Amino acid sequence: MAFTDVETAQAHSAIETNANGEDLCKLGLLYSTGQGGTIDYIEAHKWFNLAALMGSEPAKHYRREISEEMSSFEIADAQRAAREWLATRH
Repeated sequence: MAFTDVETAQAHSAIETNANGEDLCKLGLLYSTGQGGTIDYIEAHKWFNLAALMGSEPAKHYRREISEEMSSFEIADAQRAAREWLATRH
């Protein structure tokens, strides 16, 4: 799935305001496909994990899919990053 520059900017700006599961899932897709930069599975997993917590079913699927490409240490890093992000939001 390709995103326009506007959609990419909107997804990134959403995390600064009132992000929802769809926005966070979109960020996961951006990082997992390397759109706008390099592929970063740790960052992608973080956003998919957060989106899944907000009820995004697609994020659960994508998170499971990229987990197969990651080591247990990378998954732990992604989970830690998600917890840290959540801690800054409350």
